[in-house]
Amino acid sequence: MALPVFKIGRSPLPAGGLGSTPRRFRHPKHPLQAHLPLQTPALGAVWGFRVYVEAMLRIYRRHRTSCPKTSERYRRCGCPIYVEGSLAGEYVRKALDLTSWEAASNLINGWNASGKIGAVQQRARTLEEAVDVYLADCEARNLAETTMRKRRLLLTKQLVGWCRGRGLTRFGQIDGVAMREFRNSWEDAPLSSLKKLERLRSFFRFCVESGWTDKNPILGIKPPQVEPNPTLPFSQEEVQKILSACDRYEGDKDRMRAFILVMLYSGLRISDTCTLRRDAGRNGKIFLRQAKTGQPVYVPVPPFVTEALDRVKGNGEFYFWSGKGKVLTIVGNWRKYLTWLFKKSGVKKARLHRFRDTFSVSLLERGVDIETVSVLLGHASIKVKEEHYRPWVKSLQTNLEEAVRRTWIQAVA
Repeated sequence: MALPVFKIGRSPLPAGGLGSTPRRFRHPKHPLQAHLPLQTPALGAVWGFRVYVEAMLRIYRRHRTSCPKTSERYRRCGCPIYVEGSLAGEYVRKALDLTSWEAASNLINGWNASGKIGAVQQRARTLEEAVDVYLADCEARNLAETTMRKRRLLLTKQLVGWCRGRGLTRFGQIDGVAMREFRNSWEDAPLSSLKKLERLRSFFRFCVESGWTDKNPILGIKPPQVEPNPTLPFSQEEVQKILSACDRYEGDKDRMRAFILVMLYSGLRISDTCTLRRDAGRNGKIFLRQAKTGQPVYVPVPPFVTEALDRVKGNGEFYFWSGKGKVLTIVGNWRKYLTWLFKKSGVKKARLHRFRDTFSVSLLERGVDIETVSVLLGHASIKVKEEHYRPWVKSLQTNLEEAVRRTWIQAVA
C-alpha cells in the first residue's frame, strides 16, 4: 500500500544517518504521525528527505456550545463523535452519528480489521464452523441425500481432516497453494476430481458471500482434463447375457431378474428401483415420480416385466427392500449383487448407468423427442440429455443425412 508522502525542507543530514530510532513530528495540517527515514548513507550528506505518514484513524468529540467540556477525548458527555484519518489510502473526516465512545471505538476497530473505511469484518470462523453452517444451509435447501452424502464426505472427513493435520484451522491460513496440495492428495479419476473441485468451489463461494474470507482459493486451480465418456447402451446380445446370468445367481433368481427388467424398461435409477413400491405398478405401468404440475408420471412396461414383478416373493411394502435400515445400505448391497452378475455374464464395461442409456437410446432411435425422454428420466434440465444423447436423436441424424444428400445433387448438377 502506498503511504502519503510529505517533503519537509532541504537540510543536510550528518554522516552516519539518523540512527535506528525513528523521529516523529506533527504535520501542522495533518493529525497523523510521521516517521523520518531509517536508512541514510553512511558517508556524506543528503539534501532533502521525505516523511512517510502512518495510516491510522482517530476519533474525537466535538462539543456543542452548551457543553462545558472542551477536551476532544472526553468520554462522558453526549456530544457527537467524529472520525478523522486515512485507511488503505482513503482519507475520511466525518461524523459517526454516535455519542458513545465505546461504540465509536468498536466501529473504528471494525474498519481497521476489515482494512476498509465503512466495512466491518465478520467474526472469523474456524473451518469446522463454516462447514457446519454450509451443510445446514444445504439441508435447508432440501438437497438430495446422495448430494448431501458426497458433500459431507468431502468437507467433514477429507477437507477438515487434511487441514487439521497441517494446523490449518482458519481461513487466513487456507490459500491456493494449500488447496493445490489438498487436490494433489486425491487418488480419484479425473471426472471424480472435477466433481470434487466443483463442490469445493461451491463451499468457498458460500464462505466469501458470508463475509468469512475475501478470496475463493479454488478459483485459481485448473480442472483436470476429462475424456468424454460416450453413451454406450447395451446391445441385444449383451442384454441376453445379463438375463442368462440371472439363472446362475445364488440368491433369489426371480427377484434378480425382475430388478434387471425394471431398470432396463423403466429407466429408473438404482436407488429408485430399490425403493420401488408394490403399489407403483398398475395396469402395465410403473409410477416414476410426481411431476411439478402435480400429475403422476407413469411409464408403460412390457407384460413380461409385470409378470416378473408378480413373481417377486414377499408381502412387504417394497419389491426389492424390506423397508428396514437405510436406503444407502440397500443400494450398496444391490451394487454388489449386480457387480457379481456383470462378472458372470462376461459383458465388458458393464455399468449400472448403461441400463438408463439403453432405455433412452431405444426411445430416441424410434423418433421420440428428447424433451419427452428427459421428462421420463427425471432430469431437471434438457441440457443434460442434449449433452449425452444428442448423437442418438433420430430427427437430427435424418436431417444430417438429408443435408449430405443435397450436396450430392448439387455436385452432380
